[in-house]
Amino acid sequence: MSKTPEDTLLVCNCQRTMHVDGDAIGRALGRPEALAVHSELCRGGLAAFERALEGGRRVHVACRQEAPLFREVAAERGHGDVRLAFTGIREEAGWCEDMGGATPKMAALLAAGRHVAVPAPLTTLTSDGVCLVYGKGQIALDVARALESRLSVSVLLTDVEDALPPRVVAAPIARGRIRSAKGALGNFDIVVDGYAPMLPSSRRKLDFAMPRDGASSRCDVILDVSGGTALFPGGDRRDGYLRADPGDPAAVAKAMLAASDLVGEFEKPIYVDYNASICAHARSQKVGCRSCLDHCPLGAITPDGDHVKIDPAICGGCGNCAAVCPTGAASYAFPARADVITRAGLLVRTYLAAGGTRPVLLLHDERHGGELVGAMARFGRGLPANVLPLGLYSVLQTAHELLVAMLVLGAEHVVVLVSPERRDEMQALTSQIALGEAILAGLGYEGGRLHVLVEHDPDAVEAALYGLERKSAIEPQALAPLGGKRDIARVVMSKLHARAPAPKDVIALPKGAPYGRIVIDTKGCTLCLSCVGACPAGALGDSPERPEVRFTEAACVQCGVCAATCPEKVITLEPRYDFTNAPLTAEVLHGEEPFHCVRCGTPFGARSSVERIVERLKGHTMFQNAEQLRLIQMCDNCRVVTLAESADDPFRGGERPRVRTTEDYHLAEEQARKTGKKVDDFLS
Repeated sequence: MSKTPEDTLLVCNCQRTMHVDGDAIGRALGRPEALAVHSELCRGGLAAFERALEGGRRVHVACRQEAPLFREVAAERGHGDVRLAFTGIREEAGWCEDMGGATPKMAALLAAGRHVAVPAPLTTLTSDGVCLVYGKGQIALDVARALESRLSVSVLLTDVEDALPPRVVAAPIARGRIRSAKGALGNFDIVVDGYAPMLPSSRRKLDFAMPRDGASSRCDVILDVSGGTALFPGGDRRDGYLRADPGDPAAVAKAMLAASDLVGEFEKPIYVDYNASICAHARSQKVGCRSCLDHCPLGAITPDGDHVKIDPAICGGCGNCAAVCPTGAASYAFPARADVITRAGLLVRTYLAAGGTRPVLLLHDERHGGELVGAMARFGRGLPANVLPLGLYSVLQTAHELLVAMLVLGAEHVVVLVSPERRDEMQALTSQIALGEAILAGLGYEGGRLHVLVEHDPDAVEAALYGLERKSAIEPQALAPLGGKRDIARVVMSKLHARAPAPKDVIALPKGAPYGRIVIDTKGCTLCLSCVGACPAGALGDSPERPEVRFTEAACVQCGVCAATCPEKVITLEPRYDFTNAPLTAEVLHGEEPFHCVRCGTPFGARSSVERIVERLKGHTMFQNAEQLRLIQMCDNCRVVTLAESADDPFRGGERPRVRTTEDYHLAEEQARKTGKKVDDFLS
């Protein structure tokens, strides 16, 4: 760690409600002098913050609760351009049962807080405020009436039993049911069955014109108070789609308030980077990998030929696709994989250097996990002093290489805290935990280091964290998160293998793992090389000199495109991990001596295949003699030449006529004069 701080760090003991050791924290962070510890930085000590703004460097405040106040003060003092960072050390560390033992964790949190992550790219969604209110009777009409001054509203009623004809029709009213809907904020397309506009002559009740199916329309916002099934996968997590129970006035009011703000341009992070060049979805319409498609809860990913397409307007940022993608074609960017590993490394390394023991990493969503951590700090024992919280936008992005990397960095346990609301989306995370545990078990490590907590109850989370069993230490190792997903995974695997209690060169992995080899039943393989042409990862190759299939295990992602393409169906997948250097070198899975053209000697095809074809075609009506069979034993060029030279060539034409010349015409004219005949008589 650099001895010269890159920012001005301000710490506070929050009116002496926690023990903050400025000397120890300063040493742990590599600062040349002890940190001054304030008691009321946000109140009586605000002048210290104002002086820090004058320095021109980034100001890092060890408080998250009062961040809005500090930002406001910076703007009022004309320092809105000064970079501000905020790290919570109170709920996350200081307010705990063992206040005296929280110093290493405070230092670790502040060290990680200094890291500046690479920002995710942004996309812009534009809404003109065209809003469709979809729902039952009078409640839908009342919602539309309340919004008509803020939005351009239309109403689609699912039923009209209690709906009264409005005295003034400020918004178009129709009846019908939405058959299908697609899109996101600013770009919804809907198809309605039973669509019928209201008749202006409606008196005692709403009357409608003749209904028709398949009516289509578009809008920017959909406010759904129908009480029925959500129009989109993932419920109301689609930007621009607001859904509320019509029987819950508070929920309806909240949805109305949110809808009224959805006018203008909105920046949204592009949560996932996608590199189509390494996507292993399909080749030549033969589908192999479907991991991202099968695990996207919002339907943001769709097939696109041999690749897939991710719609950033629909994507909710769960990260499932990035967790299960075998190649790294789908890679999470909010934050990126390298930033997560870097922050985890800073936490564990600083914590251990400051005297901490048995570090546990707690991965949590900022909103759900932050609330539980705060509840534990205020009403319970607080986080254990050795539990280092690492907040993410979505913990579902956590892949096996991240989990195992955190153990390599020195964590004794890794706990992933998930909201019960995301329970139905956990299949990807569960599979990644299982893969990580399989890797650890295969190398002889003590199991039970990777955990998932699906909880809303802070007491249950607290009990689980305090109840973690002691595990044998894994010696911490430095880890530079360079390269793509598989590059990082290979480095992590190598380091894990180097310190393994019972190292093995090869370990078996569960079905679906992104590592392994293929097995070819050579008895049925004709060396057609279809698998070589189909492999999207470059794991399969051939030889320019002889018919053979070469395989580089390190490149294989177990997508299964080769097995789907093989016409003989003789390829199977074998998930495993080989820790030696052998997977980096191509090996020959199947090969034969080539057959040499009987005319020119050029090698072509596999000898066994050519000989088998000749044997099977003997006696066929088109191959009655040896000369005809020889055609099968020739290369492409010689076969064409031989056919052209044969007497029964079906494409052979008649003898070409001689070309007439000027001399022919002169001679014909002379003969015509001598004989008195026509010139044409002598040109035939």
